[in-house]
Amino acid sequence: LNPEGNAEDNAKSLVGLKTLSDWLKAKDRKFLLELLVPGEPHQIEAAGGEDAYDTNVRPELMRVAIENMQQAGIEADIWKIEGIDRREDCEMISEQARTGGRDGVGCVVLGRGADDAKVDHWLRTGSGVPGYLGFAIGRSIWWDQLKGYLDGSLATDVAAAQISANYRRYIDVYTG
Repeated sequence: LNPEGNAEDNAKSLVGLKTLSDWLKAKDRKFLLELLVPGEPHQIEAAGGEDAYDTNVRPELMRVAIENMQQAGIEADIWKIEGIDRREDCEMISEQARTGGRDGVGCVVLGRGADDAKVDHWLRTGSGVPGYLGFAIGRSIWWDQLKGYLDGSLATDVAAAQISANYRRYIDVYTG
């Protein structure tokens, strides 16, 4: 939900998310909301490429997207946040997520299917930031092992052991 993206698409998304948020609240259910803010072509070009967009532009757009959703009455309990390169940006996003008496709201780091070094950096960047609760990464933990299992190059027990070790390693990275 890029705040500078297609206004009509954003409005439709907000309506749907508000409906879901209200339904979950009425059913006393928690809301884990994965916030994705893909760059618009003009934003990526102006930033000087994807990496520069991710580091220098996307964090503020994420903050604005959260603010817009909050103003629309969308109340997430946990925001699943794409990996962020700078700690101060994690702090800014967490502050927005928790603004206005939302002290119980948290954020978790999303791995984006990135390589280990990048995911490790994002985990370390978010770790210890007030409001950051942990991580919700998937492919980085199990993708290669699943492929190996499916193509027969990894036995079930080996794939399971590797997935377990990967998960444990990410826990260790996050908890320092």
